[in-house]
Amino acid sequence: MTDTTAASLAAPAADKPAAGRPRRNLIALVLFLAAIFLVPVAIGDQFVYHVFITICLFAGLSTAWNIVGGFAGQLSLGHAIFYGIGAYAGIILMNMGISPWIGMFAGAAVAVVAAIVISYPCFRLKGPFFALATIAFLEVFRVLALHFSGLTGGATGLMIPLKLGWEWMVFRERLPALVIVYGMMLVSLAAAWWIRSHRLGFYLVATRERESAAQAAGVSTVKVRLIAVSVSAALCAMFGTFHAMYLTFIEPAAMFSLTTSIQIAMFALIGGIGTVFGPLIGAVFLVPVSELARGWLGAHALGLHGFVYGIVLVLVVLFMPNGLMGAMKRMFGKAEPERGVQAASVAATPRASERPAIGHEIMVADHLDKHFGGLHVTNDVSFSLKEGEILALIGPNGAGKTTVFNMLSGFLTPDSGGVKVRDAAGNFVSPTTPGDFAAIGVGRTFQIVQPFAAMTVEENIMVGAFHRFHDVGDAREAARETAHRMGLGPWLNAEARGLTIGGLKRLEVARVMAMQPRILLLDEVMAGINQTDVRRAIDLMLSIRDTGVSIIAIEHVMQAVMSLSDRVIVLNSGQIIAEGKPQDVVRDPTVIEAYLGKEFTHAHA
Repeated sequence: MTDTTAASLAAPAADKPAAGRPRRNLIALVLFLAAIFLVPVAIGDQFVYHVFITICLFAGLSTAWNIVGGFAGQLSLGHAIFYGIGAYAGIILMNMGISPWIGMFAGAAVAVVAAIVISYPCFRLKGPFFALATIAFLEVFRVLALHFSGLTGGATGLMIPLKLGWEWMVFRERLPALVIVYGMMLVSLAAAWWIRSHRLGFYLVATRERESAAQAAGVSTVKVRLIAVSVSAALCAMFGTFHAMYLTFIEPAAMFSLTTSIQIAMFALIGGIGTVFGPLIGAVFLVPVSELARGWLGAHALGLHGFVYGIVLVLVVLFMPNGLMGAMKRMFGKAEPERGVQAASVAATPRASERPAIGHEIMVADHLDKHFGGLHVTNDVSFSLKEGEILALIGPNGAGKTTVFNMLSGFLTPDSGGVKVRDAAGNFVSPTTPGDFAAIGVGRTFQIVQPFAAMTVEENIMVGAFHRFHDVGDAREAARETAHRMGLGPWLNAEARGLTIGGLKRLEVARVMAMQPRILLLDEVMAGINQTDVRRAIDLMLSIRDTGVSIIAIEHVMQAVMSLSDRVIVLNSGQIIAEGKPQDVVRDPTVIEAYLGKEFTHAHA
């Protein structure tokens, strides 16, 4: 591809009319938020006030839920736990003469503790099992609220003391309540925006997309999820305190309700899960429909809101799978350069003028053994890697190569033996977790490529860059520099899901290189790509080596093995059967037999 062609394909990313789009979007957002407050004030009707108070309430709750359910990808259907905790904390303390403004923060603190205690074990569950566990905990809290009737009022419920005024958050008119909940909604939106636009947000989305790839990039996935659920729980509890004051009466079935939890999640799903303003759009769209239907039909419309939500959800899933925000982006946003995406894997990579000399040992694998049940996957595997060296790890399928890689990067713990890595100070240490390996300068790719599909090329590489930089601007600059060095510069704004397999493999290497590793573990990065891309991939690996990075590569493409390797280790049935220079190893009868069988060994002889 010529430079002119690459520039033409990248042109949409620098489209001049797009330069003013962020400003217009900001103005539209400010006007939209202002309208949510000004419309009911201008109309002055008490029912309209109630509708917009409900919009702000559920927009705030859903935005808080979205931090966990959208950003982190943990489908919680038990968020009414935190809402209920806030409601009960506010009224119980109010009965003691303490203002709900204080009770709001007390409830938030209790909710954070409950969230951590509940979520830490539940994060071990995957898929629907996490959602089912949150529902189970929600039912536990409802039963506890019924049981401790001396504190919660039990099934009878609790009525707030009739103390009017700002100190008690109770008013005769609806306008003050709108002011409070509107301000709280803005705080919730601001928290979601801040998280998504900073390192924590990138880490959460990366964890949602590919947890193992995030761990390889040095992300403490459990820690970032616990931070997310803590913020989410605190915000939900604060809204619960306000809503209790607004309703003036609470009881367990309503405060710890599965229906409420589903509603909170529903607004985000319909508006656009994982987006900052999707939950707000969902609430603005749905709440007036259900509230107006209930207002017009009265008792004849009991449960109608659930029917409305269900119909809308079905339509959204069928016709707008990315929610209302996704539809709006398709209508008003710009399209990615598809042609550029398809060519993302073919840019050339410059080589250094001179290769550094091979140095001392930097990694040592010492007698690695691993069993899976009765299967002995690796048997007494020992080898070392030197500074500036490329070591190829080859062998037939099922030889145990990927298992060795997982032990070299902390994803598997050996049954016996261990891995030692020389740190920057020159001392050998024994890391154990993927985060430990990443911290000491070990980066890896995966046999089955693991991009963060919903993120752009730039954002994917930024996840790696955050290992070195806390500031988003610094990480973005480092990501762009790495992307250009890896031949991905023209496709920074393209979503990773649109790249070819060659582009995805190059992207994964770029994400690791943004971490500035001292050791790079490459797991079949040339599998499935054409010969032209293989040659360019070889040049890329050599250019990385020339920067002083030590490389261990699992590879089946013998062209790459012969061109790249300083040394080759052959695994078969979990054991090392040969080690040496590439040209010597490929002639070894034991290696030929392992790959092709005894007949070929005899024929070669």
